[in-house]
Amino acid sequence: MHKLLSGHATFRREFVAGSRTFLDELAAEHQSPDALFIGCSDSRVIPELLTTSAPGELFVVRNVANLVPPAQRADSCVGAALEYSVEALGIRHIVVCGHYGCGGVKAMIEGVDQQKMPERESWLRDAAVLNAAARAGHTDKSEQWRLAVEENVLDQLANLTSYPGVKSRLDSGEMTLHGWVYDLRGELFVYNDETAKFSLA
Repeated sequence: MHKLLSGHATFRREFVAGSRTFLDELAAEHQSPDALFIGCSDSRVIPELLTTSAPGELFVVRNVANLVPPAQRADSCVGAALEYSVEALGIRHIVVCGHYGCGGVKAMIEGVDQQKMPERESWLRDAAVLNAAARAGHTDKSEQWRLAVEENVLDQLANLTSYPGVKSRLDSGEMTLHGWVYDLRGELFVYNDETAKFSLA
């Protein structure tokens, strides 16, 4: 905890002191981010860091394995953030960003100890069923894991379209969905609809 508080002191000294006008304006105005970023809770995946975004530029949802439960079985936390960002903030882009080496996706493949982590098992259950298709025909475990990470991102993009607010804005051209996979070594791969592949950004 001391490290966190010491870090905050550094933040005040190095960032706040030189950004007082910007922060005052940010606090006085209604937030207006352009994008909703849905990412994994993994401590190595930091949305603002990997996109060089300033405060106020991203509305962020993070959870285990960057999941978006479908509207029919919506999680209230994800659903509330999605609803607010779409209806109140009018965001124009939604990014679902997975990452290679995701422990949540690995648990979809290998299973979760329900005795030790029942909530995690419950959270991943539906996604694991959908994700099984990504592993068909591949015996190499590392390749299965890589493909499962990518398929998981695509599954969440599909789930987003089950929300009426998102669907109507997609149909009208007011919103665009983006699928990304982050490599923890620092590279980003973006899904291309034309090639149906993730390519280096």
